[in-house]
Amino acid sequence: MNVFFKNTYELILAILLLLLLFPIISIIAVAIKLDSRGPIIFVQERLGKNAKVFKFFKFRSMYIDGEKRLERFLNENQEANREWERYQKIKGIDPRVTRVGKIIRKYSLDELPQLINFFKGDMNLVGPRPYMPREMNKIGERNLIITRVKPGITGLWQVQGRSLLPFHERILLDEYYIRNWSLWMDIVILVKTIKVFLTGEGAY
Repeated sequence: MNVFFKNTYELILAILLLLLLFPIISIIAVAIKLDSRGPIIFVQERLGKNAKVFKFFKFRSMYIDGEKRLERFLNENQEANREWERYQKIKGIDPRVTRVGKIIRKYSLDELPQLINFFKGDMNLVGPRPYMPREMNKIGERNLIITRVKPGITGLWQVQGRSLLPFHERILLDEYYIRNWSLWMDIVILVKTIKVFLTGEGAY
């Protein structure tokens, strides 16, 4: 019954969000196209429920040759290389990120196309982080728990520090969420997400 209520209120909320944010989505799409070469939407493979791989959508916030820029940057900066190994993020100036990308990443606006994933049935509004297939080895045996449910557009790790958290702590938070899930926890996460969205807290 709780799962039914979760699915129902998330559907209603997702429809309201899409209607409310449509003007912002349109402006971001135009800005990305004018700012740098490449597609508006970035598509990546992520792990869904039961470890099924799905196409994950985000606004493109990086240059199309971002991986080459990152490799060169990490080879030239040992401190950044150590940071990448620990967080899988670059906290300072990320050479991959475009001018528009810096803005939309700070306020998580690059995540808005994941509403498409929600309506396709790939994701929930609230859930564990949608991990990449190559991260499966780092997750280890906990992947059996984390892939038990659909990943979320937002979740416990996003409101507890986001990119400030080491990778293994994100996994622990996702496991905690699944083992202790309740409708009340989802509501608290959604409310805290608004604060993170407005402040850009923990974003890189």
